[in-house]
Amino acid sequence: MSEQQVDSGKRTWLITSACAGALGGAAVAVPFVSTFQPSERARAAGAPVEVDISALKPGEKLTVEWRGKPVWIVRRTPQQLAELPKVDALLADPKSQRKPGELTPAYARNEARSIKPEFFVAVGICSHLGCSPSDKFATGAQASLPDNWAGGFLCPCHGSTFDMAGRVYKNKPAPDNLEVPPHMYLSDTRLLIGEDKKA
Repeated sequence: MSEQQVDSGKRTWLITSACAGALGGAAVAVPFVSTFQPSERARAAGAPVEVDISALKPGEKLTVEWRGKPVWIVRRTPQQLAELPKVDALLADPKSQRKPGELTPAYARNEARSIKPEFFVAVGICSHLGCSPSDKFATGAQASLPDNWAGGFLCPCHGSTFDMAGRVYKNKPAPDNLEVPPHMYLSDTRLLIGEDKKA
């Protein structure tokens, strides 16, 4: 056997061993690296949720989940926005002054309770006993609603009503407005729920 044949044989074994080692290393690394991705449990515990709102049309609502809760994104029409100041006198907390840091971030303490008036973002859970209110966007007289209804949400459990900014009407079981979660816009069509400070 020549020296060249021995070197060739060793080279083949070295290459084969190195390839097997690299494949084994990759097999071990992939699960390890994947642990850096937020788990379902972490997402449920509060990891931010990114939402594409590009397909949302005026008058429509999109529901996503954050921290195990439904979060509504409503694209309000100009008419819905125009109605907001007209119902102030009928609301329990029109300026969102109760529990301001807990229920309404500073950037949403305005008439529309939002960063961009057109888009309303809220946790879809009634502040009374945790039921989920229904959409009642149509205006006017309807079952369980006043004749001058301006559009909003109705909690079917105990009759609490909220306007199109999630503000609770007076003399209803719900003590507070709907919660506005921390959120921010990543672009005109991308919304991040659960975080409101840029790194």
